[in-house]
Amino acid sequence: MAGFFRLSVWFAFRIMTPLNFTPFTMKFAFQINSSPYHNKAGFTAYRFIRCAHAEGHQILRVFFYHEGIYHAFKYSLPPDDESHLTKLWSQLAEDSQIDLVVCISAAQRRGLLHEDEAQRQGKTDNGLAAGFRIAGLGQWLAAIIAADRVLVFG
Repeated sequence: MAGFFRLSVWFAFRIMTPLNFTPFTMKFAFQINSSPYHNKAGFTAYRFIRCAHAEGHQILRVFFYHEGIYHAFKYSLPPDDESHLTKLWSQLAEDSQIDLVVCISAAQRRGLLHEDEAQRQGKTDNGLAAGFRIAGLGQWLAAIIAADRVLVFG
């Protein structure tokens, strides 16, 4: 399966280039809109990002929006026979220093609070998984402006 994604990334960048073209790196920004277990969009995005990073492309930011913020819940417990996407994302952020950003508005609507807001509401924990941070749409717009390509999953 990893070979397929690696081939897909390679093919996506080389399909329109001449044979004597020197390889280059691209800057990507990703938006994930669906929850981790609603469909395979989140897992597909994870695999694509991992392969693109391995090929030397720069991942500017991964922005979790709408139902996609459920990827960032620290206490999610999928069944044993399913991938634990929150752990996979956290490990990717730790290993590759990829910026995982959760939309503050979408997070608050769904009960995921950043540390300051959790304290203000009298909560003892913020529920945000390791490697994720909460920010506004301005961070997403900055990534869109700086990116060569923007991909939306979900």
